Amino acid sequence: MSTKNKDSQSDPESENFLTQEKFDELQAELDRLTTTVRKEIAESLEYARSLGDLSENAEYQAARELQAATEERIRRLETIIKSAVIVSEKKKGIAGFGSQVVIKKKGEKEEHTYTIVGSEEADMRNHKISHLSPLGEAVMGKKKGDSFIFKTPSGSQEYTIVSIS
Repeated sequence: MSTKNKDSQSDPESENFLTQEKFDELQAELDRLTTTVRKEIAESLEYARSLGDLSENAEYQAARELQAATEERIRRLETIIKSAVIVSEKKKGIAGFGSQVVIKKKGEKEEHTYTIVGSEEADMRNHKISHLSPLGEAVMGKKKGDSFIFKTPSGSQEYTIVSIS
């Protein structure tokens, strides 16, 4: 398990920018899957095998499907963790990873608050946007008061940064 520092120079799309909290969460999930869940699936398969004819055994088929899905998730987590870049430092006053950015669309009064995160943590329901999303890319590196334009399916949008924390 190796993690690179934020200043590492390589292809940003092959790296998974994560907070330490998300990295720890993914590592814990991987540990649980590779120990507890694998063992439970093996026990389920053994029990299902003991029931007889495997070709018509629904319990066996279900356990095999669960095993395949679990192994795929383990491979995905290992890939994410191997290419993880832990982002911990924020530059004061500049939008970047971990920054909470309040923006306002030109001509409107309503403000929107987003946290900039890596693509693995992006979750629009919780107002977490990926640094690779059109909005995330447009906000990165900006300061309070800066205006920016980004493209959406309905055309270009202009926003102003109200605050960064």
